[in-house]
Amino acid sequence: MKRRQVKRTQAKGASGRGERAAREPRALRWLWLSAFVILADQATKLLALEALVPRRPVPVAPSFNLMLTFNRGAAFSLLGDAGGWQRWLFIAIAIGVSAALAVWLARLPAKARFTAIALALIVGGAIGNLIDRLARGAVVDFIDLYYRTWHWPAFNVADVAICVGAGMLILDSLRAERQDG
Repeated sequence: MKRRQVKRTQAKGASGRGERAAREPRALRWLWLSAFVILADQATKLLALEALVPRRPVPVAPSFNLMLTFNRGAAFSLLGDAGGWQRWLFIAIAIGVSAALAVWLARLPAKARFTAIALALIVGGAIGNLIDRLARGAVVDFIDLYYRTWHWPAFNVADVAICVGAGMLILDSLRAERQDG
C-alpha cells in the first residue's frame, strides 16, 4: 500500500504538475469576475451609446433615469475641465492600481475568497473605465439617480463594481480588526 502512494507522489513530482499546483496562487481564479465586470460594463455602455441622446434623461422609475453623459474627470467629474492632461493621469492611475491589485490578488491564499472577490470587482471596474478613457477620451456614464431636483452624479456598471469592491474591502478590514481585538 505504501509503495503505491510513493509511486503516485513521485509521478506528480516528476511531471511537475503536483508541485506547480501547490505553488500557484489560487485566488487568481477570481479574475473571471473581473472579466465579467468588464464585459457587462462595456456592453451596457455600448447600449447606452446607441440608445440614448447625450444629456436627455429617459425616465425608468421614480428617482431613476437613464441619461448619457461623458466624464472626462474622475469621480464626481473631479478635474473634468482640466484641459485634457487629466486623461493621461487617470489612465496611468488605472493601470497602476489594477496592476497593484492583481499582484495583491496573486498573493492571496485560496481561502481569502471575500477579499479576492472585492479585488476582482475593483480591477474589473478600473479596467472597464480605462477602456473608455483609451477609446473615447472620457468615461461613458448613463445611470442617473435623483431625489426631487437633486441628482447624484451619473455613473456606470464599472463604478458600481468599484464601489462594491471597495465597500467589501472596508468590511473585510473591520471584520479582521474585530477578530484581532
